[in-house]
Amino acid sequence: MKTLVVYLMAGRDTPELVEAAVEGGADIVELGFPFSDPLADGPVIRRAAERALGEGMRTEACLECLARARERVDVPLIPMTYAALLEAHGYQRFAEDVRAAGASSLIVADLPVDERPELRRVQLVAPTSNDERIALAAEHTDGWLYLVTVTGTTGARNGLSPALAGLVERTRPLTDVPLYAGFGISTPEQAGAAAELADGIVVGTRAVEKAEEGPAALRDYVHSLSRMVH
Repeated sequence: MKTLVVYLMAGRDTPELVEAAVEGGADIVELGFPFSDPLADGPVIRRAAERALGEGMRTEACLECLARARERVDVPLIPMTYAALLEAHGYQRFAEDVRAAGASSLIVADLPVDERPELRRVQLVAPTSNDERIALAAEHTDGWLYLVTVTGTTGARNGLSPALAGLVERTRPLTDVPLYAGFGISTPEQAGAAAELADGIVVGTRAVEKAEEGPAALRDYVHSLSRMVH
């Protein structure tokens, strides 16, 4: 059974959107805690972060959003953010607070695997990662390994990254943890192709765009992905 992960930006209306994504077939929801300089994110998620910050979505508000989303759904909820937020809040305190609000794990996009090893989180590897780094990330990851399919930022692409097959091929012999592919996957066809290679897929940019159209549009979009992945 393949896994469908959907990324949404934390905001006032996000708990309802999380519920819509799960109704559409999402198995896991990543919840973006906005940051003013999101290095890994392309223009769509950057703009969503700017809007979220504009409406006051600082860490405490994001934790409240997470708790409200947890009341609506039973699937794993995983905050995704940047190390500066944890630095400001306190690493241990942040980890404790997101767990208390209902998080299942955590993703810190710019925190290397060998920094803060005590912080349990989903680790990321990329086509540029060598086998030693992949093995280290797999050893320390929390539940599954996030395969970044492209070099660069998040965002929709015309086709599935040709680097994914090679990254899966290199990673499989190094670990038994599930491999979920993300970055650059936006269409049902790309989702289906990626799911044939990996154990699950992560969709962010197009989900954020659909979320702007409201819960019904997001639910329909996630359902179109679910049909190809599950």
